[in-house]
Amino acid sequence: MKIMMLSAVLMTMTNMVFAEANPHQFEKCMAAALDERPGEIVKVEFKNEQGAHMYEFDIRGTDGSDWDVECNAHRGLVTEVEREVDNVQHPLFKSKAKISEQDAREIALAIYPGEVTEVEYEIEPNGSASYEFDIDTTISDHEMKVEVDATSGEITEANREIWQIGLE
Repeated sequence: MKIMMLSAVLMTMTNMVFAEANPHQFEKCMAAALDERPGEIVKVEFKNEQGAHMYEFDIRGTDGSDWDVECNAHRGLVTEVEREVDNVQHPLFKSKAKISEQDAREIALAIYPGEVTEVEYEIEPNGSASYEFDIDTTISDHEMKVEVDATSGEITEANREIWQIGLE
């Protein structure tokens, strides 16, 4: 009994020390993302969005759709849910797209020169469509995630990716 109690106290103290050294709420974010969109996590990214650390969970949903669920790493709260579609011909994407993928790519690379390593086609929470380019930049040694609105061609987000684990 004493050993079990000592073990529990040591575990609690270790978790408290770890929490102070690392204020990020990965487990809380993961649980919140899966509550938001149940399924299988196939990729996790950690990025800096305008000074805030964010986890982005790519979830293959039990509903058959793919989802990007963003969670504030310090608060452990979901901040955005986007639906991923397979390609520009998907009806949800095609109905909104006025800008070609090539034009969107050129817009992103004009501001963030480098090599596009991945493209995602997303339906934003407001129903708009966007291209998301992962760009291995030539101006620095990190990857940028750049979203270009598929209707207007405007860059709506540009965030530094810190790390990624899982499917590309």
